Amino acid sequence: MHARHLMLESPAMGRKVHLWCYGHYGPPVIVFPSAAGFAHEWDRQGMFEALGPLVRAGKVKFYCPESNVSQVWTDKESSIAARMQRHRAYEGFILDTLVPFIREDCRWEGAPMTAVGCSLGGTYAALFALKYPETFRQVLCMSGRYLTTELTGKHADQDLYFNNPLAFVPGLHGAALDRLRRNTHLTLVCGQGAYEEGCIEETIALGQLLQEKAIPSRTDIWGRESRHEWDWWQRQVVAHLPRLLG
Repeated sequence: MHARHLMLESPAMGRKVHLWCYGHYGPPVIVFPSAAGFAHEWDRQGMFEALGPLVRAGKVKFYCPESNVSQVWTDKESSIAARMQRHRAYEGFILDTLVPFIREDCRWEGAPMTAVGCSLGGTYAALFALKYPETFRQVLCMSGRYLTTELTGKHADQDLYFNNPLAFVPGLHGAALDRLRRNTHLTLVCGQGAYEEGCIEETIALGQLLQEKAIPSRTDIWGRESRHEWDWWQRQVVAHLPRLLG
């Protein structure tokens, strides 16, 4: 499988950011890593081995950036304001550096992005679709967390509110809601087995909320044998990503 490692200079992050790219042709998919935050995570966890036929057939190119998750969602020491400032910096990297790079690399000016992620990567994918639907036209979120106050010790502020799907989506109306209805689609997947506590409840809750708001979405709940582990995310991404890519 064709793979490249790059370091992208990010003004928003104030440093160079690791990026791994896999595949030679096809529509672009951004992969958000889980709580580990590593750009090479999906490769090390066998996800691209499972998706090998899709990549070798030239049906997809994957772009895997690192994240600053350890400074945002898993940081237990810093203030909420500091953590949300770091999240805004990461958003700036994705929107102002990574997305333009991908469009140039794929030679698809203005091409919409697909994003995928599992665990906290699923949280990132959902947030980018819900906040920037014109750019992220479809996302696949596996075993994500969507009540992010559960990750911040219940503490909240205004910045966190708009990074907390189960808090801000209920209040969407008018033009803000129409943006989502017109531009994006979310696929939410979660198992009911080991270590899915919190994820399963929040997946069901967000799926119901999206349906009530008529935001295009699909919720797929797997059985009690499906665990919060990579072998199950391999099966889930193989089941859903080809459909999303058409």
